[in-house]
Amino acid sequence: QVQLVESGGGLVQPGGSLRLSCAASGSIFSINAMGWYRQAPGKQRELVAAITRVGSTNYADSVKGRFAISRVNAKNTVYLQMNRLKPEDTAVYYCNADVNRYIYWGQGTQVTVSS
Repeated sequence: QVQLVESGGGLVQPGGSLRLSCAASGSIFSINAMGWYRQAPGKQRELVAAITRVGSTNYADSVKGRFAISRVNAKNTVYLQMNRLKPEDTAVYYCNADVNRYIYWGQGTQVTVSS
């Protein structure tokens, strides 16, 4: 059994920053790609950023230059540093990971950007 547990969401003013964390636990043999998705009300879930085991990254155009994904393999943890947040970044953010060649999802953490 594998679990992904996210933390770090909350309410922030436009222009502010937040850092999300996602830790994988359980029977883990290998973790390949890890990533963050988000889903705003009435919209489809979309990829925000992804990172491979060796550190190659991929970002949605809407967050390039503002968000940074990173991971610590020894801790089975992935992070998302979000800077210069905008109201349109408001969504539930989900962690995603390829663990033991299966895809797992976290429970989601709410990020609200509002004044």
